[in-house]
This record gives sequence, structure tokens and C-alpha cells, in this order.
Amino acid sequence: MSLPLDLPDGAQLRAARPGDEPGILARIHDLARYENEPDAVANSVEALTEALFGDEPRVSAHVVERAGDIVGIAIWFLTYSTWTGRHGIWLEDLFVAESERGRSFGRALIGSLAALCVDRGYTRLEWTVLDWNASAIAFYRSLDAAPMAEWTTQRLTGEALRRLGAG
Repeated sequence: MSLPLDLPDGAQLRAARPGDEPGILARIHDLARYENEPDAVANSVEALTEALFGDEPRVSAHVVERAGDIVGIAIWFLTYSTWTGRHGIWLEDLFVAESERGRSFGRALIGSLAALCVDRGYTRLEWTVLDWNASAIAFYRSLDAAPMAEWTTQRLTGEALRRLGAG
């Protein structure tokens, strides 16, 4: 799958480009509200600009644009598997505005990342999903995605991260 890609209803799937940051950030805020954490986002347009387009970008994004608005996002970065000796993609966020759902934009976004994996010889496309998000889980099962039994996500933040980092 090569980008840009024309989608239904005059939408286009493409790689993010400078100037998309406000629309991407708006979808990140929508995602935070959807996940019941409306005040959790500390990100900014400036931080997104640096992460996506700075001197050493470490994050990438694909967007769905329709009628001049960013209505869907897939924010991702490369991983590496010591077992396969190959890279993969970690999908950090996938979100389509509620008013735009049902047009296959989410499928197109995740499909673009799967195609990137195939094209580049990456062996994995991975992400997490909240256990209460039944609609997202059903969507992922429709793609034949499989849950990773026996694996749980671990995270260090705040004071625990500072303590460990300080030695």
C-alpha cells in the first residue's frame, strides 16, 4: 500500500506532514477523553513538531484527512525483536473521530502499518488495548490480531522513575 491513498467520502490517508500537529493533537485529546483521562495529555504542538519532524524524529504518524480536517491518526515507532533479529512497529495510538467511524478509516490506518511491515521485512505490528474497550477489541479480532497471553504491560513513571534513574 503506497501513500497517499484515497479513501471513501473524499478522505485521504497519508503520512503526517508539518502543519498537521494541531489536528493530531486534537485527536490525541479526543482519545484521552474516550479513555476517561481528559486531563492526562501534557503533549503540545511544539512537542509533536519535534517528535515527528525535528532533527532526530523518533515517532511517525499516518493521518486520515477529510474536508481539510485530520479525522484519524495512527502514531507509531520502530521496535526491535531480539528473537527475530528484525524490526517491528509499535502502534502507540490509533484513533478515528467518533463522527467519522464506520467509513473503514481505522482499518485503512492499521492496514497502512501492516503494509509498511511487509514492505520493509518487519516481523511484528503490536499495540495495547484497554481491557474494557470491547468495540476496539472486536475490531482487532476482525483483523485476526491475537492477544498476547501471559504478557502484561509494565510502566515506570513519576517518582518511581526518578528514584530508579537516580540510582
